[in-house]
Amino acid sequence: MASVTQTALWQELKKHALDIENQHMRDWFAKDNQRAERYTLNTCGMTLDFSKNLITQEILDNLLKLASQQQVAEKRQAMFGGETVNYTEQRSVLHTALRNFSGEPVLVDGKDVMPEVLATQEKIKSFVESIHSGSHKGFTGKAISDVVAIGIGGSFLGPKIMSEALKPYWKEGLNVHFVANVDGCHIHDVLSQLDAETTLIVMSSKSFGTQETLQNTLSAKAWFLSSEATQADIAKHFIAVSSNVKAATEFGIAEENIFPMWDWVGGRYSLWSAIGLPIALTLGYDNYYQLLQGAHEMDKHFVEAPLSENMPVIMAMLGVWYSNFLGAQSHVLLPYYHYLRGFPAYVQQLDMESNGKSVNESGDFVDYTTGPVIWGSEGTNGQHSFHQLIHQGQVLIPADFMLPLRVPNQDYTHHAMLASNCFGQTQALMQGKTFEECYADLSESTLSDSEKAVLAKHKTMPGNKPSNTILFEQLDPKTLGSLVALYEHKVFVQGVIWGVNSFDQWGVELGKVLGNAVLDELQDEQSEPDFDSSTNQLISRFKQSLSKA
Repeated sequence: MASVTQTALWQELKKHALDIENQHMRDWFAKDNQRAERYTLNTCGMTLDFSKNLITQEILDNLLKLASQQQVAEKRQAMFGGETVNYTEQRSVLHTALRNFSGEPVLVDGKDVMPEVLATQEKIKSFVESIHSGSHKGFTGKAISDVVAIGIGGSFLGPKIMSEALKPYWKEGLNVHFVANVDGCHIHDVLSQLDAETTLIVMSSKSFGTQETLQNTLSAKAWFLSSEATQADIAKHFIAVSSNVKAATEFGIAEENIFPMWDWVGGRYSLWSAIGLPIALTLGYDNYYQLLQGAHEMDKHFVEAPLSENMPVIMAMLGVWYSNFLGAQSHVLLPYYHYLRGFPAYVQQLDMESNGKSVNESGDFVDYTTGPVIWGSEGTNGQHSFHQLIHQGQVLIPADFMLPLRVPNQDYTHHAMLASNCFGQTQALMQGKTFEECYADLSESTLSDSEKAVLAKHKTMPGNKPSNTILFEQLDPKTLGSLVALYEHKVFVQGVIWGVNSFDQWGVELGKVLGNAVLDELQDEQSEPDFDSSTNQLISRFKQSLSKA
């Protein structure tokens, strides 16, 4: 298969990149008062204004032709249809089935998976209601007041960040705590505040053997048994989300308290599965159901909308434009909403673990960039730190700005200030400020002409920096579901364009394997490490520090 870079469309887009080198968005807006309207999409309660991007209509048309050429529509259908799109692990990719409310079957190897999906949703609903009603009792007959959710990667990030984003919807009377770090300080700090009699532990690990998750769960078990609880009491206080029923029951977890996982759900897409149990516990099942509904609505939009009106496709192709034709190496997410502050970290894993690849589906090493560095933080805080680099640095950093139009307990002054900063930043990035404008601002200054010229250079803002603005009426559970699915599908489309498998993650495996070998050495006081000289030195230094403790 010929590389995508050898196609006529790719070469045409390279010419477009050269053509706009000396053009400026400020001039495009001045000449076209319909630009914002033309480059705005609305769906699923969200508005995407992508008019402040370095694109002309011809560029956008060719980007969409590239999407057609690379068979985005066909591969989208293959994913939703349960085909083996994760070809390196021989798996279907069906996180979309977990929020499928169409009533239609979803087949994997000829078997409809929907009955099991719906049964699991009912099991989650029943269990959540038993906790919130107080009918589920601990070993001393007390109701549950605290939940400790233990996971790592997607099993941690999804539940934690979605729960934080929906804080106004938390159920009163139940506190949910999240633990991922294998650093013992974290689990110690969480458990030291809790009472074993009223604490529920939710352990999420498909294999029931993920190193960090298992160790934290073992520590929680030791803490639990150090109270007056017995091994038999574990059944009332420990829940597992896992496909390894045998290991979970041997641990002491009651089989009815084990929630299933499937091979066709990757970790970074798993919040839609029983991995989302902590979200349902935090918000209540009805709100969790709305989260699923919102994602389903975005799935429908992604499948049904023409490419030219398809929000995930548009965002994906803009990202391809910047990464492969304009030299951008990173992409920043800027939520102007405090509760959404963790969202950049969620998308960071989703995007970088999915498309940070260097081999295509034919097994050939690619000769082009795949996957940008994803980063960011909440709105106005960033303006007083890293926005400087975006405005005046020599690197191109496309940005996604996000803002809810209404927030809980809204104070108009606060929210108007937040919105003004959001909109002002996108305007400044696009428009900039010329040397002449900066020099004119210094007309009343006592500086000499040469000093004014130097200072004006420092103040000059080149502008022409691209951004998307995503608005939503409010960040309720349904809208958040749509927002997450939007980025999932964006990542999928980009993976199709680059010809990579967005659903494996071999890059994380080697460190785990070598880490286990190093752990064996660290725990064997008598052995001499036999790795490279640097690793040997680090191991020896660590052992020496323990011997001095």
